[in-house]
Amino acid sequence: MTASFKTPLLAAGLAAFAMPLWAESWDMPTPYGDSIFHTQNIIQFAEDVTQATGGELEITVHSAGSLFAHPEIKDAVRRGLAPIGETLMSRLANEDPIFGVDSIPFLAASYEDALKLWEASRPLVEEKLAEQGLTLLYAVPWPGQSIYTQDQIESTADLEGAAFRAYNTATERLAQLMGAVPTQIETGDIPTAFSTGRVAAMITSPSTGVSAQAWDFTSYYTDTQAWLPKNMVIVNSGAFEGLSDEVRAAVMQAASTAEARGWEMSMAETESKIAALKDGGMTVVDPSAKLSEELAAIGQTMTDEWLAEAGDAGQSVIDAYTGE
Repeated sequence: MTASFKTPLLAAGLAAFAMPLWAESWDMPTPYGDSIFHTQNIIQFAEDVTQATGGELEITVHSAGSLFAHPEIKDAVRRGLAPIGETLMSRLANEDPIFGVDSIPFLAASYEDALKLWEASRPLVEEKLAEQGLTLLYAVPWPGQSIYTQDQIESTADLEGAAFRAYNTATERLAQLMGAVPTQIETGDIPTAFSTGRVAAMITSPSTGVSAQAWDFTSYYTDTQAWLPKNMVIVNSGAFEGLSDEVRAAVMQAASTAEARGWEMSMAETESKIAALKDGGMTVVDPSAKLSEELAAIGQTMTDEWLAEAGDAGQSVIDAYTGE
């Protein structure tokens, strides 16, 4: 009787002794569901942190806005309601235009250019976040935004007067510069909007195109990769500084690994989703020389407009990106 009492008590005591004496648990809100590659990358990041710290820091991922809705995540982290979280960087562009640099159409229209732009803008993004008590861990892009139409387009003249789906200020301006008519349509309403004739064209990622089954209402995918907007993972600076030097170093190493892995996952997502569009019956084409030239000019116009808001800080980013 006595032995049976001591055995579980001894086992429990040994288990407790094996745990880190200062183990810490962080809740991490993210906006997207578990099937999204960003979330899958974050789950792996959390596992890497636990393993690298020997369990001294455990991160519990709360996906699909289950802890905080997307618009609330950044402020929740800033206020310490959650020590760590994920958000779309350009959602913060209303606070400072620097956060919107990766969403200027045709400024960085490939993964290679998007990475160069990120390297040029990252120091300033980190500085702006630090002013709010936030530390950047890493950032990963979505697949590039491309044009969906029923008929093939050779130039922006083919879009003149067409109802063009818009979902923010930048896409409204883009539609105007292409001669199209911007029409606000939410993602979930895309199929209905096309089928009822409310819109005739849109620019979005291949991921959104597949989820909306774009082959049911469009035939051509013009692979412009107009911009590659990024999600970033941020941490409350106070909470981060409260960790030991060893744990902080482990978190930063896991973040560096997650960023590299996430860019690879994004590129794989682009390939697989474009293949799915083809399988659905869509024709995938590169933009014509004329269209490319016109879109580049539009990109320059929108870059100039962004610079008018971003000022010298923005100019320093563009100069670093272009090598001037």
